[in-house]
Amino acid sequence: MHFALVCLGGAVGTGARYLLGGVAIRWLGGEFPYGTLLVNVIGSFLIGLVQELALGAAVVPENARVVMAVGLLGGFTTYSAFAYESMRLAAAGSWGAAALNVGLTTVLCFVACLVGIGAARVVAG
Repeated sequence: MHFALVCLGGAVGTGARYLLGGVAIRWLGGEFPYGTLLVNVIGSFLIGLVQELALGAAVVPENARVVMAVGLLGGFTTYSAFAYESMRLAAAGSWGAAALNVGLTTVLCFVACLVGIGAARVVAG
């Protein structure tokens, strides 16, 4: 049952990633991987929130934590796409954009995860 729930969560996460990527292209354009950046920042925040609520505050049950952190967020975040898109920018000679993508993704995802942990602590008391 656990396996099926993780798979279902992953399907929802990949669908959400697809939709957010499309919105980002429509609103921000396709010359920079904004969709992947947004997905990774949002996913980093959410994994910080979920893990802290589950492991730190013991508010989220273990089964729900696994479904959300492994399934939903595992399907939602796109680190492999981030790596490919950064390499594609570099291979096209856009070294500045590649470095910007790596730097922004690394810093913003780290900060978003910290904010998620902080938000969980506020919510959990």
